[in-house]
Order: sequence, then C-alpha cells, then structure tokens
Amino acid sequence: MSARDWGLLLLLSLLWGGTFFFVRVALDDLPPLTLVLLRVLIASIALLLVLKATGQALLFRRDIAAVMLGMAIVNNLIPFTLIFWAQTALPAGLTAILNATTPLFTVVVMHLCTTDEKATANKLAGVLLGFLGVVVLIGPAAAGALDTPVWALLACLGAALSYAFSALWGRRIKPLGLSPVFTAWAQLTWTTLLMAPLVMTTEHPWTLAMPGKAAIAAVLALAFLSTALGYILFFRILASAGPTNLMLVTFLIPVTAIFLGSVFLGERLAWTHIAGMVLIGIGLAAIDGRIWKRLTAERRPA
Repeated sequence: MSARDWGLLLLLSLLWGGTFFFVRVALDDLPPLTLVLLRVLIASIALLLVLKATGQALLFRRDIAAVMLGMAIVNNLIPFTLIFWAQTALPAGLTAILNATTPLFTVVVMHLCTTDEKATANKLAGVLLGFLGVVVLIGPAAAGALDTPVWALLACLGAALSYAFSALWGRRIKPLGLSPVFTAWAQLTWTTLLMAPLVMTTEHPWTLAMPGKAAIAAVLALAFLSTALGYILFFRILASAGPTNLMLVTFLIPVTAIFLGSVFLGERLAWTHIAGMVLIGIGLAAIDGRIWKRLTAERRPA
C-alpha cells in the first residue's frame, strides 16, 4: 500500500473506532432505533450535498437500486440496529472487540457461498483461533461469572455476521462502476427509507425529550464523521488498495474504541475481554497472512 493508503486507513480506524464512543454517549438521551435513523438520515443528506457539489449524477436504474437495497439491509439496517441495541448494555471497547470478529465470519461466508474465495489452511486456523477468543469473551458471561448480558454479546456477533454477508453482497457493486460517494449515499438513503417507518411505529420519536448537548454532538459526529466521511474513505481504500488491505482496519478499531471508552467514559475491560481480544487479533493476523509470509521468507536461505 502507498503512504496515502496507510494514512487513509489510519484515519478510517479512528473514525470507526470513535463510532462506539459516539453511540455510547448518544444512547444516554436517545433510544437505539431513533439513533440509527438519525445517523443514516443526516449522513445521507450530507452525502447528497457532496454529490450535488461535485456534479455527480443520481442514478436511479433498477439494477443499481436492487443492489443498494440489499447492501442497505445487510451493511446498515441489521448491524446498526443490533450494535446500538447491544450498546445499551455493553461498554464501547467490548462492543468494538466483538465487532472485530467480522473477518472471521466473512471467511466462513465466502467459503460456503463462493467458488473463488475458498478458505486456505491459514484462514481456517485464524477462524478457529478467533472463535476461541469469542468463547473466552462470552463463556464467563454465559456462566454468570461476569455481569455482562449474553443477549448483548450475541447481538454484536449477529451484527458481525451481517457485515460478513454484506461483503458477499458487495461483490455486486464493482461491476456497476459507481463512485464511492454515490455508493455510500445510495445505501444510506435506502436505510433511511427502511428505518423511518420502523422508528415511527416503535419508539415514537416525537414524544422524546430534547437530547442534551453531549448527545447532539455525538449524533452529529456519528453521522458526519463516522458515517458520511467514513464510508467515503472505506470505498476509496477498497478501490485503491483492495479488500485484503482494507481488512487491516479491523485491527485498529478496537484500540481507538477502548482508548476513548477508558479515557472519557471510565470503562474498564475484564481480563477475559483482553484475552479474547488477543486471540481474535492473532486469528485476524493468521487470516491476513502477511506476517506469516514475512517470517517464513526471512527464514529461507538466500
């Protein structure tokens, strides 16, 4: 990767790691589904302004609409809802660690659902190590040793699984030749249209009290930085550096989330959470394969 790609990757990890912090702050004043709607609605409007300012056309072809509708469901609606719901009971750092299992699920989904992305031996080893880390994370809570609700942990894993299916569905986007900004805007707009009636019929947002300044700032940061700007960076890195390099962001996101949660929210992780994160990290490194290739290359005789 170029120095520019590395810089964008680091920036994306900060924006997406901050997501869990912003959500935790905003949930003090807003219910989870309303927060999801505000996130995607504001981000969609921001990206529409970018499209207009840069003179990009809004494409309304049926094939594009179908692909982006599917992407909205598996990449936004389902995972955002599950993660925000889980964060009503989980600290930001732990949620980010569980979200880092996305590549583990992606390897399994791609192996089962494609013919050209079968899992190699190192990927299978990485999946096993990663899921061992999940067991370390969830096991004590399931046994009642930790005051952590199992439903919230499972919701985070459900979100990671949904993201894995979004990687599978996302293979349909590249042949369409869409710009990163339009792709992000289209899926967020679809998500807004799907979320609006759900929020109106369940959480009745017009009855809610006005959120405080901290919650409003968190919503705006979540929408403009973590979502609008984050998706632009995501699709740009995907186009320039490829999906394998893009996966490196998964290593960095929990670090940002844990730091912000610890410094600003006073969150503390149990030793089992740290141990689980280490195992998941080793599993992700095995899936990525670059460290192993570099070590074996250095051992070969010149």
